[in-house]
Amino acid sequence: MTALTYTILTDPTSLEASVDGRSPSTGTVYLMVTNTRRTVPWLRIEVKVPVGDGAGHLTRDISTIKPRGEYTDTQSGPQADTQPVIVQPQGANVFQVTSQSGRIEGFASGDYMVLTLENVTVAPTAGVAVLMVTETIRTSRGWQVSDAAVPVVKAAPKEIPAPRDFRPDKAMLDAGEDLALSWDGSDDFSYEIRFPGGRADIPGGTRTWSPAEAPKRATTYILVATDPTTQKQHFLTTTVQVRYPVLETLTATTGIDTPWVQGTANKGRVTFTGTGVEIFNNSGGLGTVHADRADLNGVNTEWVQGRSADDGKISFPKDGLDVRQGSGAWGTVHADRADLNGVNTEWVQGRSADDGWISFPKEGLNVRKGAGQAWGTVFADKADLNGVNTEWVQGRSADDGKITFPKAGLNVYRNGTQEWGTMAADQADVNSVITHQVRGSGEGKGYIQFLEQDKGVRIFGGVSAGWIRGLNDDEAWIRFNEKGIWVLKHQNGKRESANVNCATVNERPT
Repeated sequence: MTALTYTILTDPTSLEASVDGRSPSTGTVYLMVTNTRRTVPWLRIEVKVPVGDGAGHLTRDISTIKPRGEYTDTQSGPQADTQPVIVQPQGANVFQVTSQSGRIEGFASGDYMVLTLENVTVAPTAGVAVLMVTETIRTSRGWQVSDAAVPVVKAAPKEIPAPRDFRPDKAMLDAGEDLALSWDGSDDFSYEIRFPGGRADIPGGTRTWSPAEAPKRATTYILVATDPTTQKQHFLTTTVQVRYPVLETLTATTGIDTPWVQGTANKGRVTFTGTGVEIFNNSGGLGTVHADRADLNGVNTEWVQGRSADDGKISFPKDGLDVRQGSGAWGTVHADRADLNGVNTEWVQGRSADDGWISFPKEGLNVRKGAGQAWGTVFADKADLNGVNTEWVQGRSADDGKITFPKAGLNVYRNGTQEWGTMAADQADVNSVITHQVRGSGEGKGYIQFLEQDKGVRIFGGVSAGWIRGLNDDEAWIRFNEKGIWVLKHQNGKRESANVNCATVNERPT
């Protein structure tokens, strides 16, 4: 039986047996030496550590242990006094403890000494390891050597605690900003991080990792921890958001809710308002929509222009539509057909510069030749007019008949010349006719020629008549019958023979 009392304490309080393939299980063993009786003069204390892989062994490698010892005097002074003691290895598995003087020292009642064995690599088999303590003290009968057995429990190894707290250093990243991922977990695991399109193995002992390229969009990272012995895996995930994500493609089955969409290199932006969308350019001003086709129910815009700066332009004033050249001058509308209720224009011309054109002065309509201000020609199948003001009218050919309109009336010419022409009609209903002669319509027919003033008329081809009367009803008249000629007068309502007063037959009546 030993004179001193020996007690084992460990840190952690339950040492776990090591497992091949994992990090070694390590701990600290404290040998507490106390005295509850009278003072014991002690010379040395030896601690034998069982070395090996079995259940009764503490460690398989004693060289990793760092020993130290301290003696605390609780009785000599008003305060406890702690002094180191000498701890030295002896042989392959023994630690020897002596006082600093190397001589006998009194171990007073109530004092205590602590032998610390740090960095003990626990043997791989669970069980009870017994440390053998041998004390050498001085008694009245001489030296006394006694032994004590002090047990240490090695618990069966537990499953490696799962990793935890897989986290990014920033929950929201700006474009190009670096990212670092961290976690807590045992060195016994092998780690890898998986991400869209790749994976990365993590070197042993490392608890942080950064991707070679910062994420461009919201990205989920998966930490995979694998137990090398059991191959059991643990999975932790964390998602990093990107403030301005870059997407290669996006498929949304129920819609996308966002206040605006912006480009990457070119910062054009589409903003969604309560009434529709607004398009902005890089500078924040109103931008341009480029499209192959637009199918819209309506477009509200100040103007529409071709793609080039000098292309034609259509603007929309309150009173209708303006078509301009790129320079701002009035432009040209090209169309196959125009279906309009009305057209207000200064003039209308054919497609070529020398085509005819129509202008619209206040008094009506002018038809011009394309070369200048010369009067042009109207071609039509029919003209239905209330009136025509013109200098002349002619047939379609240059040698056709022609009608001119002098102030005195109407002139008819023939063959496109200034020679008098012929007016052919079925009937003429006029108040008077002034002409040089009147001729029958057939070849060789008689005609009446009108002589000079007061000389009357000359009838060629003869005159055939039943009777001839003066201009008034009461004037005399001549009757022709089979018996001859009667010259009659109308007197008192009766027809009577009349006298012919003339010097000769050929004399002109007065």
